[in-house]
Amino acid sequence: MRDRGSAVIIEGDKIVLIKRNRDGEEYYVFPGGGIEKGESPEQATIREAFEELGVRIDVIKCLGTVEFKGKQHYFISKIVGGEFGTGQGEEYEENRNRGIYEPMWIPISELDSLDVRPMEIAKILIEQKEI
Repeated sequence: MRDRGSAVIIEGDKIVLIKRNRDGEEYYVFPGGGIEKGESPEQATIREAFEELGVRIDVIKCLGTVEFKGKQHYFISKIVGGEFGTGQGEEYEENRNRGIYEPMWIPISELDSLDVRPMEIAKILIEQKEI
């Protein structure tokens, strides 16, 4: 079990998700990853957004937390630099055998028709609560 930090990046009517295809299963996740020793959840979210997306972000506020293999923190965030789609994190190493990672902008209106994990966070966005 490992705590995680994840970015919820919204611009206009779209949100950033990472399309995953692993073991024949297609689903979508929010960019983020494990909190390293000495990091806060916010610091991990900033680091992971750069590694996975190639962008620098500011964390605005916590949207929610979910308990799943540790505590997962989801932060409303804003892109402040970098170039989307240029992430160089370990997710992109060819020999990892962990499926594909494809960062993309998805219309918020399509969230309810996708397998977004965790759905609890997607539902907050669909219902436009607390944003």
